[in-house]
Amino acid sequence: MQTKKFVIGIDYGTDSVRAVIVNAANGDEVATCVKAYPRWASGKFSDPSKDQYRQHPLDYVESMEFALKEALKIAGSEVAANIAGISFDTTGSTPVLVDEAGTPLALKPGFEENPNAMFILWKDHTSIKEANEINELSKKWAIDYTQYEGGIYSSEWVWAKILHALRADENVRNASYSWIEHCDWMPALLTGTTLPSRVLRSRCAAGHKSMWFAGWDGLPSEEFLTALDPLLSGYRSRLYANTYTSDVKIGTLTSEWSERLGLPADVSVGVGGFDCHFGAVGGEISPNVLARSIGTSTCDIMITAYDEIGDRLIPGICGQVDGSVIPGYIGLEAGQSAFGDIYAWFKKVVAWPVEQILAKSTLIDEETREKLVAETLDRIIPELSVEAMSVPIEESTIIAVDWMNGRRTPDANQEVTGSISGLKLGSSAPRIFRALVEATAFGSKAIVDRFKMEGADIKEIIGLGGVAKKSPFVMQTLADVLNMPIKVARTEQTCAFGAAMFASVVAGIYPKVEDAQKSMGKGFETTFFPNPVNVAKYEEIYLKYLKLGEFTEREL
Repeated sequence: MQTKKFVIGIDYGTDSVRAVIVNAANGDEVATCVKAYPRWASGKFSDPSKDQYRQHPLDYVESMEFALKEALKIAGSEVAANIAGISFDTTGSTPVLVDEAGTPLALKPGFEENPNAMFILWKDHTSIKEANEINELSKKWAIDYTQYEGGIYSSEWVWAKILHALRADENVRNASYSWIEHCDWMPALLTGTTLPSRVLRSRCAAGHKSMWFAGWDGLPSEEFLTALDPLLSGYRSRLYANTYTSDVKIGTLTSEWSERLGLPADVSVGVGGFDCHFGAVGGEISPNVLARSIGTSTCDIMITAYDEIGDRLIPGICGQVDGSVIPGYIGLEAGQSAFGDIYAWFKKVVAWPVEQILAKSTLIDEETREKLVAETLDRIIPELSVEAMSVPIEESTIIAVDWMNGRRTPDANQEVTGSISGLKLGSSAPRIFRALVEATAFGSKAIVDRFKMEGADIKEIIGLGGVAKKSPFVMQTLADVLNMPIKVARTEQTCAFGAAMFASVVAGIYPKVEDAQKSMGKGFETTFFPNPVNVAKYEEIYLKYLKLGEFTEREL
């Protein structure tokens, strides 16, 4: 490359968006910026008591624009002038209902404050009823449309969410023409291709979440959808038949977005995808490697050769899709509906007196009070981790099940709940926290065991994301429970980094994703090795976890 070329990866997480600018020649990070969604941060449009989590499209647009401009400011004008490509990853399934122009309804007059007109976040579980109906109908239908989605459709996925929104809100229903995933809307917006008939839809999103499969001409049939509910009549014809892998170029920036972002108009924009799939690419996934993106939830990704998996279908996972991770391989997805979210929940429980009593105290001045509250909240998880690590495994009587936000895999069930057993008067907060950490590790083992039971050969595990990089206690527990070494990717923002790798391909800098990985990959910073003594102890405790899970699901 005579002139240095740079690429941009945009990663939309649950709470914030991050923009990363990368040197395409060697993967060096030039600049990065993270911006929280302001409306989401204030708690607007969500109701955790009802499992309702909605995000306003303006949060996505405004936060992305801010983060990208700040990153470009840090990088400098010379870098900005040589940006060659940009790609997006998002959470998923995170769909929104749109009008005939492809505009999310929340951007239209009269719907600005309506949660049903907004993006329905992946962890929104208001559509459990609709997911159950999809599963019941699929098992009776001539084609089981869930078979490539692990055999069980989840309330975390698009058709259940969309049907629930249509049923719940007549005004939204009357204004709706079609729907779009967040990962498809962002590149469509920047390239001016938002018309539903023109949007290039992500293979990753469609295959794993909307029951798309080339073998039955794309999406489920009109007959199936209308049998599910007549409200879905006509949607299939207003959606798509074809899907595209994320190495495909959609187009270039519109003149409006070129000017707004301060980028050249010829910047290539690629087909989007889901964060965990892009994170696996950024973490240098290869065949028979399980890449675990560990954050608020987990997403477990593998790729396997066509001849290795053949016609086998792996039940109870989140799908197996041709090209959903790296073109030329079958992508396999699994995950846990809550991981870091469980620790955050327990932090809120422990912090209740701090936020409700100390924060209102008149015994100290306001400035000191605010600093004390902030320091205490910031130190809760680190201090719990230190104390929990000192608790001998064999002394703990507490067993927990990690289904506080339902179960994604194995065998999706968003109606199950978490449970904690074995509590005594001496069960301190650190001991309960240790049990919760162990529970998230046991949930991970259940996923790994399912893959192995179905013949998927896992030779290596890679840890990605904030928890993997920031919590040695959690990662060591995970290595001990899984009885496998876990390598932690050096890259800080692996999802955004994976998006940057795809951007380098759509910009023509590299012919395929594997070449981008070789040139841009940053390797691994550390490896957690299992402790043989702990492995043996956890094998016994894991059996108790399974029994408690069976009881919880059957009786509670």
